Amino acid sequence: AFEKVIVIENTENRIILQHLLVSQEGHVTKHWRQDWFYEARERFEFVENQRWEMRAIAAEKSTKAWTQCVYEVSDAPRYCGTAVWNHNYDVSTWTSDRTWRPLPRREYTVRKDYNALNVENRHTVTPMGWTHEQDNTKVLRDGPKTRQTLVREFGFNNYRSIKGFDFSPAELYWSKTSSYWAQVRAKWDTLFTENKGLILLTEVDGTPIVVATFSQADKVKTENAQISQAEINDVFLKWVKPL
Repeated sequence: AFEKVIVIENTENRIILQHLLVSQEGHVTKHWRQDWFYEARERFEFVENQRWEMRAIAAEKSTKAWTQCVYEVSDAPRYCGTAVWNHNYDVSTWTSDRTWRPLPRREYTVRKDYNALNVENRHTVTPMGWTHEQDNTKVLRDGPKTRQTLVREFGFNNYRSIKGFDFSPAELYWSKTSSYWAQVRAKWDTLFTENKGLILLTEVDGTPIVVATFSQADKVKTENAQISQAEINDVFLKWVKPL
């Protein structure tokens, strides 16, 4: 698949980038999202067992710094990191502090030997786009305490602007569903603003929250349905527990 990155918001203090996967056949899947906040005063941090808590960012750490927060395909929280961009030698690079994150979805249901990742991220702007490097350590934890460190891995993603691929299915999908996803983002933001954090109930009745939100988005796309705020609230009441 190829990836379309849409700029949802671009202001002096906040940038929102939505990723959409497009297969060779034109099938679109809403992918991850990244928000960037300038001199953020707080951020959510992964603690354990699908639990995130809001934590203050020290003034000396946030001054002139950007905080990147990454979200799942359902717009559920994943991780944040904070750092100042480095522009030495005419190369723009951002290297985050080390933070915790949960297992990726592809491993959450199959791996029992570790339950958290300790990660440093690096983004570097290139002539064609940007690169994303991940320095990951897989850790088995008991609450906030580390029981065992299993392995360290290095990940590298190269984002390059391309020509010749038809991204119109992604643009059509987003034109039809963006209002719905804006409501979902606003609901997540409200939960974090009004609470100390939250716990994501990964499965209720055998179904994860992403199935519920994708189902609602599909109704908007294919049936031009209007999903009410009450219907969105019902999904969150079922899968999200505020702290």
